[in-house]
Amino acid sequence: MNKTVLRGLLAALVIAAIAVAVSFRDQLNAEALEQWVASAGLAGPLLFMLIYAIGTVLFLPGSVLTLTGGAIFGPVWGTLYNLTGATLGATLAFLIARHLAAEWVERKSGGRLKQIKNGVESEGWRFVAFVRLVPLFPFNVLNYALGLTRIRLSHYLIASYLCMLPGALAYTYLGYAGREAVAGGEGAIQKGLLALALLATVAFLPRLISRMRQGPMIDASALKTQLDRDESPLVLDVRSVEEYRGEPGHIQGALNIPLPELAQRLDELEGARERPVAIVCHTDVCSHKAALLLARHGFADLYVVRGGMTAWNEQHLPVER
Repeated sequence: MNKTVLRGLLAALVIAAIAVAVSFRDQLNAEALEQWVASAGLAGPLLFMLIYAIGTVLFLPGSVLTLTGGAIFGPVWGTLYNLTGATLGATLAFLIARHLAAEWVERKSGGRLKQIKNGVESEGWRFVAFVRLVPLFPFNVLNYALGLTRIRLSHYLIASYLCMLPGALAYTYLGYAGREAVAGGEGAIQKGLLALALLATVAFLPRLISRMRQGPMIDASALKTQLDRDESPLVLDVRSVEEYRGEPGHIQGALNIPLPELAQRLDELEGARERPVAIVCHTDVCSHKAALLLARHGFADLYVVRGGMTAWNEQHLPVER
C-alpha cells in the first residue's frame, strides 16, 4: 500500500469519526462527564483531559467541556485541565492535518489561496496568537486549517497554550460560579459577578488586539516635519492611481501602490524593509489594512498617517498633482 492510499484511508477514518461524534454530540453533557470523571478516581483529571483532547479533534462542543471542568475541579485546577486538554486536542488536529493533507494543499494551492497561506506563514506565531485571542474562526476548524500551513509546531503549541489562557480562565470560572450558585454556596453572587467581569474582559480583547495590530499612527504635520528634516521615511500612498494623480494631490516623493495591488507588488518595497514606512490613503481606514498586510510580510517600522490625505489637505500642507 503506497503512502498516498494510506493517507487517504486515514483521512477517511478521521472524517468518519468526526461524523459519528457530531451525530452523538447531544449525549455529551455535564452530568455524564462528571460521572465518568468521578468513576476514574485519582485518574479523573487525566481522563478529563483525554476526553477534552479527543473532543477537540472530533469537533465536540468545547464550551460544555470547559464549563464542566470549572464545575468539577474549580477555577484553578479547572483552568489548568481545560487549557491542557484543549491544547493537546488542538495540537493533535494540527498534526493530523499536517501529515494527511499539507503536502497535497501545498501542491494544489495557487493564486489568492497561496497568497493567504504565505501571509499566514510569514507571520507565524503572531498569527496563531492573534486568532487565539480573537476567535475570528471556529476553534476546531482553525486547528486543522493551521496544520495545512508551514507554521512551526513549537510556535503553534506555545502560542496556543498562552493565548487561550484568558478565555479558558473566564469560562472555567463561569462553570465554577454556576455550580456554586446552584448549590447555594457562600458568596455565589460575588462569584457570579466576577465571572461576568472576566467574560466582559475576554469580549473586549478583539477590539484591544485589533488596535494593537494597527500599529502606531503619525499626524500629518509630524510627517511633514520628518520629511523636511530628510529623516528618510518612505511615504506609501495606497489610493487608486486616479486619486493619487487627481485633485486631492499627493505627498511629494510618495510611492503609489493601490491597496488591491499591494500583495502582488511587495517586491517594489524590498529596499524599504529597514526604513520607516508612512502609509497614507484618503483617510486612514485603508491605511490600517495596508499596515496589517505589510506586517504579515515582515515589515516592522510602519506608521499610519492619521486622517490620510484628508487631514494633510485640511492642514494646507503642500501637495503635488
